[in-house]
Amino acid sequence: MITIDPSKKRAAAHRAMALAALHANSSLATRLTRYNAHMAKARALETAGGAQ
Repeated sequence: MITIDPSKKRAAAHRAMALAALHANSSLATRLTRYNAHMAKARALETAGGAQ
């Protein structure tokens, strides 16, 4: 069985939350802010955890 690195799993979760933020019923500014925050966390997890 293949195991997934926890940081890679969390990065994937943040990418999913970023996409969900784009489709939320909020103003454009709010959606972009939430998207950018989640993508920044995902990128940080990828670089810190060594996820590909």
